[in-house]
Amino acid sequence: MTISLPTITDIDAAAKVLAPYAVRTPLLTSPALDALTGARVFLKPEVLQRTGSFKFRGSFNKISSIPESKRASGVVAFSSGNHAQGVAAAAQIFGMPAVIVMPEDSPATKIARTKGYGAEVVLYDRYKEDREAIARDIQEKRGATLVPPFDDPKIIAGQGTAGREIAEDLLALGVTPDIVSAPVSGGGLIAGIAIATRAKFPNVTLMTAEPDGFDDHARSFASGKREAHSNTGKTICDALMATIPGEITFAVNSKLVSRGVTATDAEVGKAVAFAFRELKLVVEPGGAVPLAALMHGRMDAKGKTVVIVLSGGNVDADLFAQLIEQN
Repeated sequence: MTISLPTITDIDAAAKVLAPYAVRTPLLTSPALDALTGARVFLKPEVLQRTGSFKFRGSFNKISSIPESKRASGVVAFSSGNHAQGVAAAAQIFGMPAVIVMPEDSPATKIARTKGYGAEVVLYDRYKEDREAIARDIQEKRGATLVPPFDDPKIIAGQGTAGREIAEDLLALGVTPDIVSAPVSGGGLIAGIAIATRAKFPNVTLMTAEPDGFDDHARSFASGKREAHSNTGKTICDALMATIPGEITFAVNSKLVSRGVTATDAEVGKAVAFAFRELKLVVEPGGAVPLAALMHGRMDAKGKTVVIVLSGGNVDADLFAQLIEQN
């Protein structure tokens, strides 16, 4: 079966769909971060996006494409939290019911906020149960539309609007980026960003950023095929625990993304604290991985222009306070 890959035209179309609803997040700079890294750094704070993460972009673009005749049956999704909120909020805008399958150990704030957008939450054990099987069972019983977290052309095109904004803002400044990096789980965000930024900056280096040990993208780039990570443990980066890149996302990323970098939980904690103290931003651990990788020398960034995507800010208050106190 031929896989339909999203294009820059799809991203441009998504930008028009999203314009009345999504936040156009700015590019921020920090003299302290530039001094620390020896690079000229621009930050894309998707923590300021509707629902607190980039996920609203893809969710809204996908749900907007559902025919009106099917909207009454609602949508179903599976997510550890950010996609859950994006789907719930988008469905609420369209007046559609939403059921979200979430791990029972998801941050309490993500579960509460998903319910707050009017969605029904079904909890599962991420170590013993199959979230996709649960979601597909609900889909069949209710006749709902499945809104996947990353492996869908509409989702990728929606996420790519973040990259489109990055490219537009840098062009307006007369700046050419050397490196653009974003957190990855399934790979939808970096796929969309890669399509959009390479359309304007064909020589830019795209880098994925993953928690140490959960580096399925880095492994896949090295081998040239989709590789799963073998980590069965935990990470504070709860949003980045997918085990293998998506089929569609890897088809895009294997062509456009140069390589993957990682950061340890300890390094991520320092990045979360730095973002709070120096940038005045609340960034969840999963959203801070590329910042952590940059701060700890995992990228060859000195003397270069680097764009870092801070993908989300939905973190439990207790964990956030702990990371700030420790770092």
